[in-house]
Amino acid sequence: MRILLTNDDGIYAPGLLALYEVFSKTAQVDVVAPAAVESGGSHAITIHHPVMWRSVDVHHRFRGTAVEGTPADCVKLALYSLLPQKPDLVISGLNAGLNTGIHVIYSGTVAAAIESGILGCPAIAVSLAIYPNMDFEKGARIAKAVIDEVTRHSLAAGQVVNINIPEPKPGWPRGVRVAPQSIRPMPEELEKRTDPNGREYYWLGGDYSILGDHSDTDRKALHDGYICVTPLQFDLTDSARLAEMRGWAWPNGDSLGSPTHP
Repeated sequence: MRILLTNDDGIYAPGLLALYEVFSKTAQVDVVAPAAVESGGSHAITIHHPVMWRSVDVHHRFRGTAVEGTPADCVKLALYSLLPQKPDLVISGLNAGLNTGIHVIYSGTVAAAIESGILGCPAIAVSLAIYPNMDFEKGARIAKAVIDEVTRHSLAAGQVVNINIPEPKPGWPRGVRVAPQSIRPMPEELEKRTDPNGREYYWLGGDYSILGDHSDTDRKALHDGYICVTPLQFDLTDSARLAEMRGWAWPNGDSLGSPTHP
């Protein structure tokens, strides 16, 4: 198996190295990742300046390609140019911090997996809860066990899966739960501050550790101590409303833009 490994924490991130170590034992692993941290960048792509890249030594463990761009840039560059052949699987992670609920929309980790799906590759995003002295090696071993089960059932071209791993507590993880993405707003705060020069600015924050959904969602699964697996799609069409809106009395072409049209 040939795997493309990427992330949004940067090519020197410990989570990426940990995944490389476990997957390179049984697969050909190519690494194409951002040169710097791109967390929270969502699905941005670079269009206003060239995307530069270079081969780098990563912790004396492997050579990878560092891209001066976004996670989506990394996937495009890898699949269109850098790799000799399309990978069998793209893995994005191991992210430092969960990507659940609405944060899936903001996540560069998930965006890299979604971009891979758009370009016809099966892809998996995998994230680990933040906790003191994070054990990325253990997180990567857990991730591999879950990913092996996903791929055992054959992930088709273009299909994307999001995996989140809770922090290790006694008895955690309790297992694996397949659950949908929560759509509840996260508890965010926009704090007004003043810099040393007296200029006002705002800082986005909030207690993102609050998961506690009452319904069966990714946030609830993590709250209960389970690894959560969520299949994702990049078709944003609201199919129910699509059918409804097709039945509306739309103006015809002749009347559009006419002075008499209200």
